[in-house]
Amino acid sequence: MNLKDTSKFISLILRHKPETIGITLDEHGWANVDELIEGVSKTRIFNMEMLEEIVRTDEKQRYSFNEDKTLIRANQGHSIPVDVELEKKDPPKYLYHGTGEKYRESIDNQGLISKSRLYVHLSKDIETAIKVGSRHGKPVVYKVSAGSMHDDGFDFYQSVNGVWLTLKVPTRYLKRETITEKGV
Repeated sequence: MNLKDTSKFISLILRHKPETIGITLDEHGWANVDELIEGVSKTRIFNMEMLEEIVRTDEKQRYSFNEDKTLIRANQGHSIPVDVELEKKDPPKYLYHGTGEKYRESIDNQGLISKSRLYVHLSKDIETAIKVGSRHGKPVVYKVSAGSMHDDGFDFYQSVNGVWLTLKVPTRYLKRETITEKGV
């Protein structure tokens, strides 16, 4: 098993199913590092050095350690109810959401909803949104009038890795962007 596969497994554990390896998360999403390593080690070779490498090199900065590295958590993307202690922030005027073509009709009709996650995830730039959307097939990007939403009373949060989060985005704040071969 390579570190990428192990990172995906850790993401599953820390965001969705800690019971997979018999651990629990506290109310803020923290897991005991020793218990995580012990649980992951039941199915593959795994140790603290490998965990530190995954946290350090993850391009999306999905994970955070506490100060003494005895606890670890996913920064966002949870489907289980945890409070990752996000701070409310004033968003920029526009944010972006990337998704696949297959979700376009649903989003056009009901806006962006968190579905199985706790929050809708938004990007600060179009390029990131295109990259995210590409993971779901042909990418579709929505421009979100985040400033107007905020003025209308919607709360926004920014996770430690820079992803913007909000509970939902009604259709009136969405504009579908046109993506060409060269980008937007």
